Amino acid sequence: MTRSDSSNEEECSSSRGIMREWWLHVGLLCVPLIAVYLHIPPPQLSPALQNWRSAGHHFSFRGNKIFYRESYGPLGSSDVVLLLHGFPTSSYDWHKIWEPLTQRFNRVIALDFLGFGFSDKPRPHRYSIFEQASVVEALLSHLGLMDQRVNILSHDYGDTVALELLYRSDQNRTGHLTINSLCLSNGGIFPETHHPRLLQKVLKDAGFLSPVLTRLCNFMVFSRGIGDVFGPYTQPTEAEFWDMWTGVRFNEGNLVMDSILQYINQRLKHRDRWVGALTSTFVPLHIIYGPMDPVNPHPDFIRLYQKLVQRSTVSVLDEHISHYPQLEDPMGFMNAYFNFINSF
Repeated sequence: MTRSDSSNEEECSSSRGIMREWWLHVGLLCVPLIAVYLHIPPPQLSPALQNWRSAGHHFSFRGNKIFYRESYGPLGSSDVVLLLHGFPTSSYDWHKIWEPLTQRFNRVIALDFLGFGFSDKPRPHRYSIFEQASVVEALLSHLGLMDQRVNILSHDYGDTVALELLYRSDQNRTGHLTINSLCLSNGGIFPETHHPRLLQKVLKDAGFLSPVLTRLCNFMVFSRGIGDVFGPYTQPTEAEFWDMWTGVRFNEGNLVMDSILQYINQRLKHRDRWVGALTSTFVPLHIIYGPMDPVNPHPDFIRLYQKLVQRSTVSVLDEHISHYPQLEDPMGFMNAYFNFINSF
């Protein structure tokens, strides 16, 4: 080896050492930045969300606070409607149809499930559809309505909770609700026609990476994912996206999404129980369906529903309505629901 070759090798080695040292410094600088990023404080409540929260109450369920809201309507009516929201949002999903419902029903009740919205979000915790159904029963007991016939209006995740409540009611389980009617909307009640979003599949199956991924989920990722399940002409406004994200971030709810998402696996495991309850019940049934839904796509979902649930009536909304029909087309949604509720 010549002196020139030796000198070149030393220079290369020195350069590699400098580069390693540079990347080490970059890494050390990034650590606090990442740490700050992963602990970004939740956004402040908008005036609309603050008003919604202020109008509600909490009750205790197994040591956790559950948020609920109720309104009283016409004095001459004794009808009660219970609203069950979807994933990953909250009872605020019903705000666009709240007033029309209070004009028709004596009592309108909505809650945030455990792990959602303004309710507590314990972690670690094994979230389940069974527990959420028990939360609903506890709420109705708290309100003194266990002997009252209740109309259930549900969406998405809430559809599956409603089916567990239906199963308990039809099986005459202790503490069950007396269900007067059930109206579903755009829930993945059939695992074979349900298409979870990519982020949902990643989070529910990420294992030890879940705590990192849930912290990395930010407004941009969230709003893009939610926007994909709204129709192209019915997209939420920027403020509406922020309200949804604020509800998720409240009480660090983003950190429990992976645990809550186990409901997808629970739907598959308990399909016979929940679909069986739907196909065998004599409770009046209806479904309101936004056909542009990529989670429960048309026509596969609605064809299977009509084949299996022959006692149910069906309302298919305009072709541009997607996964959140009560937010995308509140007037069409309410017309469909009132036509159903006034038919029996």
